[in-house]
Amino acid sequence: MKTKVFYTASDEAARIIKNGGLVAVPTETVYGLCANALDEKAVKKIFELKGRDEKKPMALMISGAEDIGKYALEIPAAALVLADKFWPGPLTIVLKAREFIPEILKASGSTIGLRCPDKKITLELLKKCSLPLAGPSANPSGEKSPVSAEEVLAYFDGKIDAVIDGGESELKEASTVISLAETPFKIIRHGALPESEIVDALISSMKIVGLSGRTGSGKTTALKVAEDLGALALDCDKIYSELTESSEDLKSELTAEFGDVYIGNTLDRKKLANRVFGDEKALKSLNRISHKYVGHEVLRRLGAHAMQGGKFAAIDAVELFAGDVSKLCTKTFALISNPKLQIERVMKRDGISEEMAIKRLDAQKPDSYYIEKSDEVIESRFDDIDEFIRLCKQKFKEVFI
Repeated sequence: MKTKVFYTASDEAARIIKNGGLVAVPTETVYGLCANALDEKAVKKIFELKGRDEKKPMALMISGAEDIGKYALEIPAAALVLADKFWPGPLTIVLKAREFIPEILKASGSTIGLRCPDKKITLELLKKCSLPLAGPSANPSGEKSPVSAEEVLAYFDGKIDAVIDGGESELKEASTVISLAETPFKIIRHGALPESEIVDALISSMKIVGLSGRTGSGKTTALKVAEDLGALALDCDKIYSELTESSEDLKSELTAEFGDVYIGNTLDRKKLANRVFGDEKALKSLNRISHKYVGHEVLRRLGAHAMQGGKFAAIDAVELFAGDVSKLCTKTFALISNPKLQIERVMKRDGISEEMAIKRLDAQKPDSYYIEKSDEVIESRFDDIDEFIRLCKQKFKEVFI
Protein backbone atom coordinates (compact mmCIF):
# COMPACT_ATOMS: atom_id res chain seq x y z
CA MET A 1 0.00 0.00 0.00
CA LYS A 2 1.23 3.47 -0.87
CA THR A 3 0.25 6.09 1.68
CA LYS A 4 -1.09 9.17 -0.06
CA VAL A 5 -0.31 12.65 1.21
CA PHE A 6 -2.98 15.34 0.90
CA TYR A 7 -2.63 19.01 1.72
CA THR A 8 -6.36 19.79 1.78
CA ALA A 9 -9.49 18.10 3.03
CA SER A 10 -9.87 16.47 -0.37
CA ASP A 11 -12.90 14.58 -1.62
CA GLU A 12 -10.62 11.58 -2.05
CA ALA A 13 -9.70 11.60 1.66
CA ALA A 14 -13.40 11.67 2.52
CA ARG A 15 -14.07 8.75 0.14
CA ILE A 16 -11.28 6.71 1.76
CA ILE A 17 -12.89 7.15 5.16
CA LYS A 18 -16.39 6.38 3.88
CA ASN A 19 -15.03 3.20 2.26
CA GLY A 20 -13.50 1.94 5.49
CA GLY A 21 -9.94 3.25 5.10
CA LEU A 22 -7.60 4.99 7.52
CA VAL A 23 -6.51 8.63 7.19
CA ALA A 24 -4.22 10.46 9.60
CA VAL A 25 -5.36 14.03 10.20
CA PRO A 26 -3.90 17.12 11.89
CA THR A 27 -5.39 18.66 15.01
CA GLU A 28 -4.22 21.47 17.27
CA THR A 29 -3.00 18.90 19.82
CA VAL A 30 -1.44 15.96 17.92
CA TYR A 31 -2.15 14.08 14.69
CA GLY A 32 -5.02 11.60 14.88
CA LEU A 33 -5.48 8.26 13.10
CA CYS A 34 -9.02 8.38 11.79
CA ALA A 35 -11.68 6.03 10.49
CA ASN A 36 -15.45 6.04 10.15
CA ALA A 37 -16.48 5.67 13.80
CA LEU A 38 -19.67 3.84 12.84
CA ASP A 39 -17.78 1.20 10.83
CA GLU A 40 -16.64 -1.36 13.39
CA LYS A 41 -14.29 -3.10 10.95
CA ALA A 42 -12.54 0.18 10.16
CA VAL A 43 -12.22 0.99 13.85
CA LYS A 44 -10.71 -2.46 14.49
CA LYS A 45 -8.00 -1.60 11.95
CA ILE A 46 -6.97 1.32 14.18
CA PHE A 47 -6.74 -0.92 17.23
CA GLU A 48 -4.69 -3.49 15.34
CA LEU A 49 -2.34 -0.98 13.72
CA LYS A 50 -1.69 0.89 16.96
CA GLY A 51 -1.52 -2.25 19.08
CA ARG A 52 -4.13 -0.59 21.27
CA ASP A 53 -5.75 -2.43 24.15
CA GLU A 54 -9.41 -3.08 23.25
CA LYS A 55 -10.33 -2.42 26.87
CA LYS A 56 -9.40 1.20 26.23
CA PRO A 57 -12.28 3.32 24.85
CA MET A 58 -11.84 5.60 21.85
CA ALA A 59 -13.27 9.09 21.43
CA LEU A 60 -15.12 10.51 18.42
CA MET A 61 -14.23 13.62 16.45
CA ILE A 62 -17.37 15.59 15.59
CA SER A 63 -18.09 18.86 13.81
CA GLY A 64 -19.39 20.83 16.77
CA ALA A 65 -21.79 21.12 19.69
CA GLU A 66 -24.75 20.65 17.36
CA ASP A 67 -23.69 17.01 16.92
CA ILE A 68 -23.55 16.12 20.61
CA GLY A 69 -27.16 14.94 20.71
CA LYS A 70 -26.61 12.63 17.74
CA TYR A 71 -24.21 10.43 19.68
CA ALA A 72 -24.90 11.05 23.38
CA LEU A 73 -27.82 10.72 25.80
CA GLU A 74 -28.82 12.51 29.02
CA ILE A 75 -26.72 15.53 28.13
CA PRO A 76 -26.17 17.82 31.14
CA ALA A 77 -26.21 21.58 30.68
CA ALA A 78 -22.51 21.59 31.58
CA ALA A 79 -21.69 19.74 28.34
CA LEU A 80 -23.17 22.51 26.22
CA VAL A 81 -21.52 25.17 28.39
CA LEU A 82 -18.08 23.62 27.91
CA ALA A 83 -18.59 22.90 24.21
CA ASP A 84 -19.70 26.48 23.62
CA LYS A 85 -16.68 27.82 25.52
CA PHE A 86 -13.90 25.51 24.35
CA TRP A 87 -14.90 23.94 21.02
CA PRO A 88 -13.29 23.79 18.59
CA GLY A 89 -10.47 23.07 21.01
CA PRO A 90 -8.48 20.62 23.13
CA LEU A 91 -11.32 19.26 25.27
CA THR A 92 -12.85 15.79 25.07
CA ILE A 93 -16.24 15.50 26.79
CA VAL A 94 -17.35 12.04 27.95
CA LEU A 95 -21.11 11.43 28.01
CA LYS A 96 -23.55 8.51 28.03
CA ALA A 97 -23.48 6.94 24.56
CA ARG A 98 -26.40 6.22 22.31
CA GLU A 99 -27.04 2.51 21.77
CA PHE A 100 -25.88 2.42 18.13
CA ILE A 101 -22.33 3.49 19.02
CA PRO A 102 -20.10 0.44 18.31
CA GLU A 103 -19.12 -1.49 21.42
CA ILE A 104 -15.45 -1.39 20.46
CA LEU A 105 -15.45 2.40 20.89
CA LYS A 106 -17.06 2.14 24.32
CA ALA A 107 -14.79 -0.71 25.45
CA SER A 108 -17.94 -2.52 26.68
CA GLY A 109 -18.85 0.52 28.77
CA SER A 110 -21.77 2.91 28.35
CA THR A 111 -20.01 6.20 27.59
CA ILE A 112 -18.38 7.89 24.63
CA GLY A 113 -15.88 10.74 24.41
CA LEU A 114 -16.63 13.58 21.99
CA ARG A 115 -14.18 16.15 20.69
CA CYS A 116 -14.27 18.94 18.12
CA PRO A 117 -10.70 19.66 16.93
CA ASP A 118 -9.52 23.21 16.36
CA LYS A 119 -8.10 22.61 12.90
CA LYS A 120 -9.88 24.06 9.89
CA ILE A 121 -8.71 21.37 7.47
CA THR A 122 -9.97 18.57 9.73
CA LEU A 123 -13.30 20.29 10.37
CA GLU A 124 -13.71 20.54 6.59
CA LEU A 125 -13.05 16.81 6.33
CA LEU A 126 -15.66 16.08 8.99
CA LYS A 127 -18.22 18.11 7.04
CA LYS A 128 -17.42 16.27 3.81
CA CYS A 129 -17.65 12.87 5.47
CA SER A 130 -20.87 13.69 7.35
CA LEU A 131 -19.69 11.07 9.83
CA PRO A 132 -18.09 11.01 13.26
CA LEU A 133 -14.46 9.95 13.13
CA ALA A 134 -12.71 7.63 15.53
CA GLY A 135 -9.41 9.43 15.99
CA PRO A 136 -6.84 8.45 18.62
CA SER A 137 -3.29 9.70 18.28
CA ALA A 138 -1.54 8.42 15.14
CA ASN A 139 1.22 6.43 16.81
CA PRO A 140 1.85 2.87 17.97
CA SER A 141 0.65 2.55 21.57
CA GLY A 142 3.38 3.61 23.96
CA GLU A 143 5.24 5.71 21.40
CA LYS A 144 5.41 9.52 21.20
CA SER A 145 2.30 11.13 19.73
CA PRO A 146 3.10 12.66 16.32
CA VAL A 147 2.81 16.40 15.77
CA SER A 148 3.54 16.43 12.03
CA ALA A 149 2.73 14.43 8.91
CA GLU A 150 6.39 13.39 8.71
CA GLU A 151 6.21 11.81 12.15
CA VAL A 152 3.03 9.96 11.17
CA LEU A 153 4.72 8.59 8.05
CA ALA A 154 7.70 7.48 10.12
CA TYR A 155 5.30 5.23 12.01
CA PHE A 156 2.78 4.18 9.39
CA ASP A 157 4.03 4.86 5.84
CA GLY A 158 2.62 2.09 3.67
CA LYS A 159 0.29 0.94 6.45
CA ILE A 160 -2.44 3.58 6.20
CA ASP A 161 -4.30 4.90 3.19
CA ALA A 162 -3.47 8.58 3.56
CA VAL A 163 -2.28 11.43 5.73
CA ILE A 164 -3.44 15.03 5.50
CA ASP A 165 -0.48 17.35 6.02
CA GLY A 166 -1.72 20.38 7.93
CA GLY A 167 1.64 21.45 9.29
CA GLU A 168 2.83 21.04 12.84
CA SER A 169 0.29 20.73 15.65
CA GLU A 170 0.33 23.94 17.66
CA LEU A 171 -0.20 22.61 21.18
CA LYS A 172 1.74 19.34 20.93
CA GLU A 173 -0.17 17.94 23.89
CA ALA A 174 -3.22 15.68 24.10
CA SER A 175 -6.67 17.08 24.84
CA THR A 176 -7.98 17.28 28.37
CA VAL A 177 -10.69 14.68 29.02
CA ILE A 178 -13.61 15.36 31.37
CA SER A 179 -16.40 12.92 32.16
CA LEU A 180 -19.84 14.49 32.57
CA ALA A 181 -21.59 11.10 32.40
CA GLU A 182 -22.29 11.21 36.12
CA THR A 183 -21.70 13.47 39.11
CA PRO A 184 -19.32 14.45 40.40
CA PHE A 185 -17.79 15.44 37.07
CA LYS A 186 -14.26 14.11 36.78
CA ILE A 187 -11.10 15.04 34.91
CA ILE A 188 -10.02 11.70 33.42
CA ARG A 189 -6.92 13.03 31.73
CA HIS A 190 -5.10 16.30 32.22
CA GLY A 191 -4.02 17.82 28.93
CA ALA A 192 -3.70 20.99 26.90
CA LEU A 193 -6.69 22.72 28.49
CA PRO A 194 -6.05 23.54 32.18
CA GLU A 195 -8.58 22.18 34.67
CA SER A 196 -8.85 25.65 36.21
CA GLU A 197 -10.27 27.06 32.97
CA ILE A 198 -12.88 24.31 32.83
CA VAL A 199 -13.96 24.98 36.41
CA ASP A 200 -14.05 28.75 35.78
CA ALA A 201 -16.33 28.18 32.78
CA LEU A 202 -18.70 26.06 34.87
CA ILE A 203 -18.76 28.69 37.62
CA SER A 204 -19.49 31.40 35.04
CA SER A 205 -22.51 29.40 33.85
CA MET A 206 -24.02 29.18 37.34
CA LYS A 207 -26.88 31.43 38.44
CA ILE A 208 -25.60 33.19 41.55
CA VAL A 209 -27.53 35.50 43.86
CA GLY A 210 -25.56 38.08 45.85
CA LEU A 211 -27.02 39.25 49.18
CA SER A 212 -25.72 42.32 50.95
CA GLY A 213 -26.83 44.91 53.44
CA ARG A 214 -26.26 46.06 57.00
CA THR A 215 -26.15 43.51 59.80
CA GLY A 216 -29.62 42.58 61.02
CA SER A 217 -31.22 43.24 57.64
CA GLY A 218 -32.39 39.66 57.02
CA LYS A 219 -29.50 38.27 54.95
CA THR A 220 -29.32 35.02 56.91
CA THR A 221 -33.03 34.36 56.40
CA ALA A 222 -32.74 35.20 52.71
CA LEU A 223 -29.74 32.88 52.35
CA LYS A 224 -31.76 30.02 53.86
CA VAL A 225 -34.54 30.68 51.33
CA ALA A 226 -32.03 30.36 48.48
CA GLU A 227 -30.61 27.17 50.01
CA ASP A 228 -34.12 25.68 50.22
CA LEU A 229 -34.46 26.37 46.49
CA GLY A 230 -31.40 24.17 45.85
CA ALA A 231 -28.67 26.80 45.86
CA LEU A 232 -25.26 26.41 47.45
CA ALA A 233 -25.37 28.78 50.44
CA LEU A 234 -22.17 30.73 51.12
CA ASP A 235 -22.08 32.89 54.25
CA CYS A 236 -18.88 34.92 53.96
CA ASP A 237 -18.78 35.76 57.67
CA LYS A 238 -18.87 32.05 58.53
CA ILE A 239 -16.29 31.29 55.85
CA TYR A 240 -13.93 33.91 57.30
CA SER A 241 -14.45 32.53 60.80
CA GLU A 242 -13.64 29.00 59.60
CA LEU A 243 -10.56 30.20 57.73
CA THR A 244 -9.15 31.97 60.79
CA GLU A 245 -8.77 28.49 62.30
CA SER A 246 -8.12 26.28 59.26
CA SER A 247 -5.88 28.43 57.03
CA GLU A 248 -2.26 28.58 58.16
CA ASP A 249 -1.54 31.19 55.48
CA LEU A 250 -4.28 33.48 56.81
CA LYS A 251 -3.05 33.02 60.38
CA SER A 252 0.48 33.92 59.34
CA GLU A 253 -0.65 37.01 57.45
CA LEU A 254 -2.86 38.27 60.29
CA THR A 255 -0.07 37.70 62.81
CA ALA A 256 2.52 39.40 60.61
CA GLU A 257 0.27 42.42 60.09
CA PHE A 258 -1.33 42.81 63.54
CA GLY A 259 0.95 40.98 65.96
CA ASP A 260 -0.12 38.45 68.58
CA VAL A 261 -3.87 38.23 67.83
CA TYR A 262 -4.22 34.47 68.36
CA ILE A 263 -4.77 32.53 71.56
CA GLY A 264 -3.62 29.08 70.56
CA ASN A 265 -5.56 28.28 67.39
CA THR A 266 -8.31 30.83 68.05
CA LEU A 267 -8.36 34.38 66.74
CA ASP A 268 -8.78 36.89 69.56
CA ARG A 269 -11.38 39.02 67.82
CA LYS A 270 -11.52 41.64 70.56
CA LYS A 271 -7.77 42.17 70.44
CA LEU A 272 -7.83 42.40 66.63
CA ALA A 273 -10.77 44.80 66.75
CA ASN A 274 -8.94 47.04 69.22
CA ARG A 275 -5.91 47.17 66.91
CA VAL A 276 -7.88 48.24 63.85
CA PHE A 277 -10.52 50.40 65.57
CA GLY A 278 -9.96 54.03 64.64
CA ASP A 279 -6.97 53.16 62.46
CA GLU A 280 -8.06 53.50 58.85
CA LYS A 281 -4.82 52.07 57.46
CA ALA A 282 -5.04 48.99 59.71
CA LEU A 283 -8.70 48.48 58.80
CA LYS A 284 -7.87 48.61 55.10
CA SER A 285 -5.15 46.01 55.64
CA LEU A 286 -7.56 43.73 57.49
CA ASN A 287 -10.16 44.08 54.76
CA ARG A 288 -7.58 43.41 52.05
CA ILE A 289 -6.40 40.24 53.77
CA SER A 290 -9.85 38.92 54.64
CA HIS A 291 -11.30 39.65 51.19
CA LYS A 292 -8.43 37.82 49.52
CA TYR A 293 -8.79 34.63 51.52
CA VAL A 294 -12.59 34.61 51.59
CA GLY A 295 -12.69 35.30 47.85
CA HIS A 296 -10.39 32.35 47.12
CA GLU A 297 -12.47 30.07 49.34
CA VAL A 298 -15.74 31.19 47.74
CA LEU A 299 -14.29 30.36 44.32
CA ARG A 300 -13.08 26.98 45.57
CA ARG A 301 -16.50 26.08 46.95
CA LEU A 302 -18.28 27.30 43.84
CA GLY A 303 -15.93 25.21 41.72
CA ALA A 304 -16.55 22.10 43.81
CA HIS A 305 -20.31 22.72 43.57
CA ALA A 306 -20.08 23.16 39.80
CA MET A 307 -18.16 19.87 39.48
CA GLN A 308 -21.01 18.23 41.39
CA GLY A 309 -23.37 19.47 38.70
CA GLY A 310 -24.59 22.40 40.79
CA LYS A 311 -26.27 25.23 38.91
CA PHE A 312 -27.29 27.71 41.61
CA ALA A 313 -25.59 29.52 44.49
CA ALA A 314 -26.19 32.39 46.88
CA ILE A 315 -23.53 34.52 48.56
CA ASP A 316 -24.21 36.48 51.76
CA ALA A 317 -21.60 39.17 52.42
CA VAL A 318 -21.76 42.54 54.15
CA GLU A 319 -18.75 43.58 52.05
CA LEU A 320 -20.03 41.96 48.85
CA PHE A 321 -18.98 44.93 46.72
CA ALA A 322 -15.60 45.57 48.34
CA GLY A 323 -13.83 42.66 46.62
CA ASP A 324 -14.36 40.67 43.44
CA VAL A 325 -17.09 38.38 44.76
CA SER A 326 -19.90 40.57 43.43
CA LYS A 327 -18.57 40.06 39.89
CA LEU A 328 -19.53 36.39 40.17
CA CYS A 329 -23.17 37.23 40.83
CA THR A 330 -25.93 37.00 38.26
CA LYS A 331 -27.98 39.44 40.32
CA THR A 332 -27.35 41.30 43.57
CA PHE A 333 -29.92 42.24 46.19
CA ALA A 334 -29.72 44.86 48.93
CA LEU A 335 -31.53 43.69 52.08
CA ILE A 336 -33.01 46.71 53.85
CA SER A 337 -34.78 47.04 57.20
CA ASN A 338 -35.54 49.96 59.53
CA PRO A 339 -32.88 50.77 62.16
CA LYS A 340 -35.06 49.85 65.14
CA LEU A 341 -35.66 46.35 63.83
CA GLN A 342 -32.00 45.95 62.93
CA ILE A 343 -30.95 46.86 66.47
CA GLU A 344 -33.45 44.38 67.95
CA ARG A 345 -32.25 41.59 65.65
CA VAL A 346 -28.57 42.18 66.39
CA MET A 347 -29.23 42.29 70.16
CA LYS A 348 -31.20 39.04 70.04
CA ARG A 349 -28.84 37.25 67.65
CA ASP A 350 -25.54 38.21 69.30
CA GLY A 351 -26.68 38.62 72.91
CA ILE A 352 -25.32 42.16 73.18
CA SER A 353 -26.61 45.40 74.66
CA GLU A 354 -28.53 48.01 72.71
CA GLU A 355 -25.54 50.35 72.98
CA MET A 356 -23.18 47.77 71.46
CA ALA A 357 -25.68 46.97 68.70
CA ILE A 358 -25.96 50.65 67.80
CA LYS A 359 -22.16 51.02 67.72
CA ARG A 360 -21.84 48.01 65.45
CA LEU A 361 -24.44 49.37 63.02
CA ASP A 362 -22.97 52.88 63.11
CA ALA A 363 -19.62 51.45 61.99
CA GLN A 364 -21.21 50.02 58.84
CA LYS A 365 -22.09 51.69 55.58
CA PRO A 366 -25.57 53.24 55.25
CA ASP A 367 -28.45 51.57 53.42
CA SER A 368 -28.00 54.02 50.55
CA TYR A 369 -24.62 52.44 49.74
CA TYR A 370 -26.11 48.98 49.29
CA ILE A 371 -29.12 50.30 47.39
CA GLU A 372 -26.86 52.13 44.94
CA LYS A 373 -24.56 49.14 44.42
CA SER A 374 -27.22 46.42 44.11
CA ASP A 375 -29.43 45.45 41.20
CA GLU A 376 -32.57 45.27 43.33
CA VAL A 377 -33.83 45.92 46.86
CA ILE A 378 -35.72 43.54 49.14
CA GLU A 379 -37.22 45.15 52.25
CA SER A 380 -37.38 43.09 55.43
CA ARG A 381 -40.02 43.71 58.09
CA PHE A 382 -39.64 41.83 61.36
CA ASP A 383 -43.41 41.78 61.96
CA ASP A 384 -44.11 40.04 58.63
CA ILE A 385 -41.38 37.42 58.18
CA ASP A 386 -43.60 35.18 56.05
CA GLU A 387 -44.08 37.94 53.49
CA PHE A 388 -40.31 38.55 53.46
CA ILE A 389 -39.64 34.85 52.82
CA ARG A 390 -42.29 34.76 50.09
CA LEU A 391 -40.77 37.80 48.41
CA CYS A 392 -37.23 36.35 48.58
CA LYS A 393 -38.43 33.08 47.10
CA GLN A 394 -40.15 34.90 44.25
CA LYS A 395 -37.11 37.06 43.47
CA PHE A 396 -34.62 34.18 43.64
CA LYS A 397 -36.74 31.90 41.46
CA GLU A 398 -36.66 34.59 38.79
CA VAL A 399 -32.86 34.36 38.81
CA PHE A 400 -32.51 30.58 39.08
CA ILE A 401 -35.09 29.58 36.48
